[in-house]
Amino acid sequence: MTEKFIIGIVGAPFGVKGFIKVRPFSGEIDHLLKLKSVVLSRDGKERELQIEEISPAPPVVLIRFAGIDSPEKAKTLTGSQLITGREQAAPLGKGEFYIEDLKGLPVTAENDETIGHITDIIEGGGGELVEIKLINGEKRLIPFRKEFFSEICPEKSRVILQNLWILE
Repeated sequence: MTEKFIIGIVGAPFGVKGFIKVRPFSGEIDHLLKLKSVVLSRDGKERELQIEEISPAPPVVLIRFAGIDSPEKAKTLTGSQLITGREQAAPLGKGEFYIEDLKGLPVTAENDETIGHITDIIEGGGGELVEIKLINGEKRLIPFRKEFFSEICPEKSRVILQNLWILE
């Protein structure tokens, strides 16, 4: 299972004290308000920053990091990804899972025949799509909806695809 998550992206500076806007990927902000530090990643480089101040401004969170005390310094962080451990990610409700935990899972038919593996979850115009690399090496995109997936259980490494006609 994935232990580190990208939980948001740094947007524009806010105000004159070095705050930045952070847009959470989960759409929720409460878990972000408890953070004390995060790892910022940009252009393949990571660095850990301590959080000095944080406040909600839905749909974003305003964060001021130690050593970042001006809009000019804050602007250098724009586009960075916020990375935290699983314990600081958005909490899961019943029947929910992290998309990252689905990547690499085997996809089977209802008769337990392996069809392929999940390689990615992609945001499409009409919703999310599951990219599956089939056993023969071809890739297919399947709408991420319950009429196509009868079971999704990362804890059991189990994803069942029904209505196999969707692969044709």
